[in-house]
Amino acid sequence: MPSSLFGADVPPGFSYHPGFIAVEEEAGLLQQIDRLEFSDFELRGVVARRRVAFFGSSYDGNRDSPPMPAFLFPLRERVAAWAGVAPEAFAMSLINEYRPGAPIGWHRDAPQYDIVAGVSLLSDCRMRFREYVFPGRKPAGLRRTATHEILLDRRSAYLMTGKSRSGYEHHVPPVTALRYSITFRTLR
Repeated sequence: MPSSLFGADVPPGFSYHPGFIAVEEEAGLLQQIDRLEFSDFELRGVVARRRVAFFGSSYDGNRDSPPMPAFLFPLRERVAAWAGVAPEAFAMSLINEYRPGAPIGWHRDAPQYDIVAGVSLLSDCRMRFREYVFPGRKPAGLRRTATHEILLDRRSAYLMTGKSRSGYEHHVPPVTALRYSITFRTLR
């Protein structure tokens, strides 16, 4: 993968903020997360190895998701200020629980969402990117590989906007330690 002399090797429209939250803030969020009920995540009949807690507007529009809990509001406000949008623009939140060995496969977030913001808790992970190819347009026999990669440090945040959001797909290889991510999404 190419590397940059000027910072992280990320696609256009991807922003990264190490140390976005303090140790104490992470501890408070983890205390609240410990009280949540997580469920298996199933997509197209396949159960993922991560567990999730959805809040607000769901991916498929059919799921009855509870409203965003108040403990996420201060974090949502900070993420929104960084993204340059009103806090209420982040209509959906998803908390992922990655147990050791859990990955998230190659995907592009659901099309009804625009800006995607995430905060990493408890451990680091790698996020890899490759250009998105519309289904049916991938040449037969072509093996696609990552073109960009970044280490998402514990307590860091990221924003995916523009081309990084719509022109690339991303994945997280299996994690080595328990990790949580809190993501917020705006609607298109």
